Parts: sequence; C-alpha cells; structure tokens
Amino acid sequence: MGMLVDTHCHLDAEHFPEGPAPVLERARAAGVAHMVVVGVGSNTETARFATTLSAEHDDVSATVGMHPHEASCFDEAMASDLAALSHHSGVVAIGEAGLDYHYLRSPAEQQQQVFRRMIALARQRRLPLVVHTRAAPEETLAILEEEDARDVGGIIHCFSEDRAFAKRALDLDFDISFSGIVTFGRAEAVKEVAVWLPADRFMVETDSPYLAPAPLRGKRNEPAYVVHTARVLAELRHQSFDELVAQSGRTAVRRLGLDCSRVT
Repeated sequence: MGMLVDTHCHLDAEHFPEGPAPVLERARAAGVAHMVVVGVGSNTETARFATTLSAEHDDVSATVGMHPHEASCFDEAMASDLAALSHHSGVVAIGEAGLDYHYLRSPAEQQQQVFRRMIALARQRRLPLVVHTRAAPEETLAILEEEDARDVGGIIHCFSEDRAFAKRALDLDFDISFSGIVTFGRAEAVKEVAVWLPADRFMVETDSPYLAPAPLRGKRNEPAYVVHTARVLAELRHQSFDELVAQSGRTAVRRLGLDCSRVT
C-alpha cells in the first residue's frame, strides 16, 4: 500500500478550536500518512500556524498564500510576510490562491490582482501553485496562461469543473485534486473527470473542515475522512483502494516534493 495523503486541509483554531493534536491523531489512526495544511486568511497568522505545525510534525507540510475571499485584505506588508514564510522548510506550495466569483467576498479586480501576485511568488520561489477556482473557469485559466504559471505548475484543488477545464489545466501542468464533492450524487461532471484522468495526474484531499464526503455530509470534515473520498475514487476508476492510494500518493510526492520514504 502507498502513502495516503490529504493534500489540502485547514486546521487552524477558527475551524478546530480544540487544537490540531487530536485531529492529527485521528487521521493517523485512519491510515493518513501525510497532511498538507493550508495557510491562508485575512492576515498571515494562519500561514505562520501552518509553518509551525509542519516544523513540529514530520507528517505535516504547509502552504502559504492568499485566498480570493480575503483578497481585499492584501497589502505590501502581507506580501512581504508571505514571501518570507515561503522560505520555511515545511512549505511545499504557494496557495491557495485564485478566483471565487460565486460569493465575491472581495471584488473581482482585487482577486485577479492578488492571484497574479501569488503566481509571481510561486514562480519566484519555484514552488507549485495551489489554485482555488469557483464560478470563474475561463478567467482562472486565462490568468494562469497569461502569468506563465506552467513554469511551476501545481494543483487545481477541490476540483468542481468539467473535462474541458481539466484538459486545459493538465496542459498547463496542473494536477487535479478531488475533495468530498466527487462522492456527491449530483457531481456527474466531476465523476466523469475522475474516471478520465491519467493515473499520474490526480490526488485526494478533504478541504477540511468543509465538504465532508458521503456518508458524513453535514459533519465537520477532517483529514481522517479522506479515506472515504479515496474509496469512492477507487470504485469509479474500477481499481483497488490500495492501488488508488498508491497512485494518488505518488502524484502528491512528485508534485509537492513530499518525503517519499514511506511510499511503496
């Protein structure tokens, strides 16, 4: 069996006020070998939390970035702090960053500007980019193309688009990460992509505390639940759970430069 990786989870106190320790223990007990903790927020405290957690645990890595919801909070001081934090040894990617036109919690123009800044930081640091996109497929792909994001590639996290989007993302050297959405009954387009993707271009994630997979919908999501998403993907792709875990784990190791000592 390979290494089961939750490639995207939020574990800060806003979501887990009891602290990360019991969450990490439950994940390990469920067979999760590595977790990538995302450091985004209206300030850089969550990014600092993610990097600190990665320093304390060998099975935790971090990302640092600026979510489109908080793009209106971005300023040059934050840019400087994120650039400095990106040098932390536990940081494996920049993000999440991108566009979210579903809620428009920050104006579209500001989202675009910050997205371009995060792509520039990823290229400067030679780190992959974790992309958030919702209700802005064409704009997201256009900015990735315009800013030469293919130089570093990355991950389309919490994939919720269609096969046409996925093909263009792969052409830009972005892999696809599936969340609990792929377990939902009406996510036919996402399921189609899950079946179609090459074996070396997909990963699994929770996006905890959001989007708990079936049969846990409505509960607070956490890394331990990535097992359910992996099982559904294995069924969709007509392969064993162990094979699915091995494939997705190898992709995470390749894309994020994770410790592969436990990958078989």
